[in-house]
Formats: sequence, structure tokens, C-alpha cells
Amino acid sequence: MTATHPATSGTAQTEPGTEIETASGAGTAPGPGPATGAPAGPVRPVEALLLVDLQSAFVAGGEAVPDAARVLDRSRDLLARARAAGALVVHLQNDGAPGTVDEPHTPGWRLHLPVAFGPRESVVRKTGDDGFDGTPLGALLADAGVGALTLCGVLSEMCVSATARTALARDFRVVLPHDAHATYDVPAAPGIGESVPAALASRAAEWALGDDVEIVARAAEVTFTAARPGSGTGSRAGSRTER
Repeated sequence: MTATHPATSGTAQTEPGTEIETASGAGTAPGPGPATGAPAGPVRPVEALLLVDLQSAFVAGGEAVPDAARVLDRSRDLLARARAAGALVVHLQNDGAPGTVDEPHTPGWRLHLPVAFGPRESVVRKTGDDGFDGTPLGALLADAGVGALTLCGVLSEMCVSATARTALARDFRVVLPHDAHATYDVPAAPGIGESVPAALASRAAEWALGDDVEIVARAAEVTFTAARPGSGTGSRAGSRTER
């Protein structure tokens, strides 16, 4: 993940190696939401929750994304309900390059939400935007029988988007709650354009995922069901759904 902070820029794509850990261990307005006119009715349940890079460098302190408090609140709710339903929970944790804000084993690298390690909850470490790239994430989902998943976390246009895009390419059904992911403001670029508020950047990122992602307005609309090994089909919805 490359993130421009108020005072720091970090790139986290150079250190090789990934692993599963099995031992315990003032905001911008939300902006425009998903389009109206979506079909009525509840969101079909998903069997997995991916929490993307909810690390202290990005969601706590003065360099947090503008909407960190909202994303953490929605992520806590999703996490509690996923655990209660017996869904698979995977915390993605980015290993930044030396000197970056998410360099391993520095304060900014640590996951902000506690992990309940066990058969249905683990941490997958990564070195790039895509949570599937060079990691055991795909095998974890397949072994648990996951066919549908939801994501929350940061950054919208980087790790959230890249992971969601690969999940779609692998035929998982992907539900993305609009209020559970965030990013930084895009700075102005001389001769190119003015700055873009973080909320608009997040909205553009989810729209750019294409017609197969299911975008819902609120994390509260996401429902979970228990993952059942051997039952995952990887099938996905055939068209964009927004609520």
C-alpha cells in the first residue's frame, strides 16, 4: 500500500513473504452514497469477512484517514456479527517496507482491532495491495467453503479495491458496504486538477469495481452465515447491485 499522509508517505510492496498468524496476539463528510433505484429486499448472507489493513498507522492518531472513526465503528459491528454467525474472519495486515508507517513490528503496523485467533479467525500478512497475491487467502476461503464475502477497511482505491477485484475475478460474490471503507484526500496536482475529498475518492473506487460487485449503503445491511467446508461454489451475482 502506498499512502500519502498529512506528513508521511509510505510504500509497502517490496518485502517478500507472507504468513498466517495463529498465536494470539475529525472527519470528512461521507459524501454521496450508492445510487438509488436498486432492488428492494435483504442482502443475501455472506460466509466471510475480510478486514483490510485496519492498522494503527491508517486508523488512529493524526495521520489516520479522515473517516477512521466511522470505518472502525462499522468494522467492529461487522466483526461481532460475523463471529456470532460462525463466518470466516480474516484480518489482512500489510507489511510495509523499512522506514514506512506500516513497517512490521512498529506501532503503526499493529492491527487496531483485537483478533480472536481460532479455526475461523486468523491474520494474513501481505506485502502488496492485493490480499490474494502471494498469500494463503485464497486457500483459506476455499477450505472454509466460502462462496460470498464482504470487505471493510482501508484504503478504498488501493488494498480494498485490489482485494475485491481479485475476489471477483475468482468468482466470489463480493459485498462492499459503502460506509465501511475509507481513504485519504487526493492532493491537488498542478496542471492536472484540484484536490479530491476522501469521500469522493472512496465512492469512485467502489464504482470502478464494475458490475459484479454488490454495493450496499450501510454495513448494517450485511448479513452473515456460517462457513461450511466443501460447500463454496465461488459463484457471483451477475450484475451490479447497489442499495
